[in-house]
Amino acid sequence: MCDACVMNAVRERMLSRRNFFTLSATAGAAAGLGAAAAPPALAAGHATVEDMTHTLSAEFPTFSGAPGFGAEQVVNFADDGYNVFNLSIAEHTGTHIDAPLHFSADGASVDEIPVSSLVAPLCVIDIAARAAEDADAQLTPDDLKAWMDANGEIPDGACVALYSGWAAKVGGDGFRNFDGEAMHFPGFHIEAAEMLMEETGAKSIAVDTLSLDFGKSPDFAVHYAWLPSGRFGIECVANLDKMPAKGATLVIGAPKHKGGTGGPARVLAMV
Repeated sequence: MCDACVMNAVRERMLSRRNFFTLSATAGAAAGLGAAAAPPALAAGHATVEDMTHTLSAEFPTFSGAPGFGAEQVVNFADDGYNVFNLSIAEHTGTHIDAPLHFSADGASVDEIPVSSLVAPLCVIDIAARAAEDADAQLTPDDLKAWMDANGEIPDGACVALYSGWAAKVGGDGFRNFDGEAMHFPGFHIEAAEMLMEETGAKSIAVDTLSLDFGKSPDFAVHYAWLPSGRFGIECVANLDKMPAKGATLVIGAPKHKGGTGGPARVLAMV
């Protein structure tokens, strides 16, 4: 074979090999982009992602009324070329998790919550109309029954969320709604919590208020029943008004500090 023929044959093989790797890389990139744009849960039927998390700041209302968040800048861009803050955070501040350990002597800490429980079917139960008339309104077994009559059984592993419309009050005194003696905001009734534990496979409950219990609860009955059972709660959830009654999937970015009783969380809903 002539030298020119050999060179042409080699060139063709090189081009063919280069095209193969180029196509493979392109396909891989497309697959990667596809995975980023449409995670498996989205591809399974969800179309959008909604942030269910309030922005955390020193002004965010807390159950005690004392600031629960602080940020001190210790490195700044002008002097050092980059920025760093030291954060001071009370575990139960902003949109946050209540781990079983929060209300039990030896319950699971927040880092011990099974990751399988942190991706959950979301069931939203709307009591906003009642809460607008009565700040002490509670989600009752009748509310659960009405939801199930309309939407079917509560799925195993679900997060059952109380929507009261309270998130709209975060910027003012109405969120704590303290009258000098007690706070007034909606929460779960103990009988509803017991019904969920006895009759469903729900693993978490959520509220758009400061507490799983209603504001003037004298005994934290829901906390003491729900959390020691190994389940967890989410308080101060945002944007429940944008959620359907059923069909959304909640992704709960629980913190993972050792021995924690809870902590601020980034919560997302795939709708």
